[in-house]
Amino acid sequence: MKFNISHTTRYTYSQPLLYSVQTLHLWPASGPCQTVEQWGIRTPGTLHAQLDGQGNQVHSFSLVRRPEAALQHISVVAKGQVTTHGTGEFVDTGPLHPAFFLRSTPLAEPHPRMAMWALQTVPALMVTRARSEQPTAADLVALASAVADKVQYRQGSTGVETTALEAFDWELGVCQDQAHVMVAVCRSIGLPARYVSGYFFAANAPELASHAWVDVCIHSQENRWISLDVTHRCTTDERHIRLAAATDYTACLPIKGLRRGGGEERMDVSIRIEPLTG
Repeated sequence: MKFNISHTTRYTYSQPLLYSVQTLHLWPASGPCQTVEQWGIRTPGTLHAQLDGQGNQVHSFSLVRRPEAALQHISVVAKGQVTTHGTGEFVDTGPLHPAFFLRSTPLAEPHPRMAMWALQTVPALMVTRARSEQPTAADLVALASAVADKVQYRQGSTGVETTALEAFDWELGVCQDQAHVMVAVCRSIGLPARYVSGYFFAANAPELASHAWVDVCIHSQENRWISLDVTHRCTTDERHIRLAAATDYTACLPIKGLRRGGGEERMDVSIRIEPLTG
């Protein structure tokens, strides 16, 4: 499928903003899952591009204002056109060995209770791990579905700093928490896994446009991965547009930054995804 995508983030400040530096993971890359036909980012400062250590395209900009010329609002607009290929399994040619994604991170830390739960809930995984075999796609889809059952989707139940273990124990969360739990569960049983940020097209549910899912390595030597949407209990398909993949949310969140001045900050985000025909 081909999509036009527009992602606008607007910051409004109660007092003049004197200084700001922002880092953006808002540039999708072409690969097995998608082709980026065109893309651009508009910001109030000069953009600087580079690849991060996990192979994602990152941009940054800074603003410095004298008090008499300070701003009270800024906007970041990312937009373009992407064609998705509906590929749930793929070979990753990125810079890191899959074993890198076994490492513990603050939001997706492995835990013995998670390992025990996974192996009891999906017994086929216990067999494959005992035999040092690779899991099947069906086993991992079953695990993703079990995580969705375990961590019931409920908006407002968690925050951006909620850890995988907290969401696992509370049994509540949103797509970010379900993805973190899936990542942590996979790491707990020895499967490299990473968090993916991106967009999801749902014609009747535009509030789901900003989304998160998981890549799990199913063959380390061949760098083969499967991409799983825990929230929708499936492998990713033509509805998913990837932005970035990393160890957890904090390593690939769309926008993060520091500022001086501005007083209270309000952030408004608007995402539009329009399918193209013909």
